Amino acid sequence: MDFLDSLNASAHHKQMPDVASKNITHNSTLLDWVGMSAIEMPVVVEGPHQRDLQVSSRVQAFVNLINPEAKGIHMSRLYLSLENVLGEHRLNGYALKKVLNTFAKSHENLSNQAYVEFSFDYLVRRPALKTEFSGWKGYPVKIAATLKEGKMKTELSVSIPYSSTCPCSAALARQLIQKQFSQDFNETKPLDPEQVLAWLGSEKGIVATPHSQRSYAQIKIDLGAWSEEIPILALIDRIESVLKTAVQTVVKRADEQEFALLNGQNLMFVEDAARKIKAAMEQVPEYLDFWIRVNHLESLHAHDAVAVTVKGLAAGYHPLPEHQSI
Repeated sequence: MDFLDSLNASAHHKQMPDVASKNITHNSTLLDWVGMSAIEMPVVVEGPHQRDLQVSSRVQAFVNLINPEAKGIHMSRLYLSLENVLGEHRLNGYALKKVLNTFAKSHENLSNQAYVEFSFDYLVRRPALKTEFSGWKGYPVKIAATLKEGKMKTELSVSIPYSSTCPCSAALARQLIQKQFSQDFNETKPLDPEQVLAWLGSEKGIVATPHSQRSYAQIKIDLGAWSEEIPILALIDRIESVLKTAVQTVVKRADEQEFALLNGQNLMFVEDAARKIKAAMEQVPEYLDFWIRVNHLESLHAHDAVAVTVKGLAAGYHPLPEHQSI
């Protein structure tokens, strides 16, 4: 006896009233989606080194309602389908397909579409830049899958924090440092290297600093009918490798100095960051489509600087910006 048969058998033996199965008496119409949100459930995803990583997920589960005379769907069947499949499998393409097919089969003659979405923090231990220490870093992730007309589509979304230093601000700071240097050293006299070195190490040697800010890259990728492990870490690593200024965990002075060096070597406007990410994404043919939003949470302005770009070939993502959190 399979999972659905056991559900039906249990309901039959108890002979309890099923109001949802009765015909509706008024306001009959189709409904696009009916289901549940904010379901709390532990799930297992692929972690670093192909190991299991258990996360605490909030789940949304929906089917449509194509029978205008039906009062509603069987929400308990959605919940039990999630419990049954995810209790035995990692959250991967195979499990997503099985969940959606179970949703559809358990609502035969009521629904012909299904949707499931998982939101969680993906924790990765990251090494410090220079020292031997390491610490945990969490990335907000969403995995969503849709079944329509027998075809499945999987979408992966992730938010990645990083640091951005303004190129314009850096140029203006350099100009002020040059001005201060001219004031402190008489151009008619030979420069003493030791005096210059001491000056560079003083507060006057850094009379102005460029402004930096915590920034976020939001990425959504269309994986199509994905049947493998969801490439969460591969996507995160790809984006961090091109931006080069990922937000750190544990930081000693040597790590902070290295971080300052990386920021100085990777000055970027919001447009620069978006172009770097898009170029990296276009190198992965498995990403059928993608949407990128880059948010620089300005330290100079009270508003944020934002850039949005899409591949726009398969799913035709709308280019308008969304809210910062995914």
